[in-house]
Amino acid sequence: MKKIAIILSFIAFQISFAQKVKKAEVIKDNRTTEQKLELDKKQKELFNGKFEQFIKALKASDKATMESMISDKTKSKVTDKVYEKLSKDIDFSRKLMMYKTGYQSFMTGENFPMIQYKYADDQTKPDPKEIITAVFEENGKIMGIKPYKQTK
Repeated sequence: MKKIAIILSFIAFQISFAQKVKKAEVIKDNRTTEQKLELDKKQKELFNGKFEQFIKALKASDKATMESMISDKTKSKVTDKVYEKLSKDIDFSRKLMMYKTGYQSFMTGENFPMIQYKYADDQTKPDPKEIITAVFEENGKIMGIKPYKQTK
């Protein structure tokens, strides 16, 4: 009888200090993992037209036109020095052509349409030496333009 009482008290002691197991909740993630890789033809035409207008305004140093084409998110960060640097980094005498299109991901998790341009006379393989990346909002406003020159 003593053994049974000891065993029962031992079991009761174990049960009283046992942890409660919570059921795991499944949290549904509403983010989409599918991402379009390419821009459709209509988007390419819209964004390419806006980029060409911006380049013409940059070449002519038409600040009012350039500012009207820039996104409100980036207007506060763009100064005259940025326009000067951009005009120095882009060779206006060479013809630009579309190289790649797609979407650019930002740290905020947002994806924005992007077109990369290369100079038409640049025939280097596998990638061109100079690329100009333009990132847009869906409405066609330019969020940023970044020239890149490969150096070796």
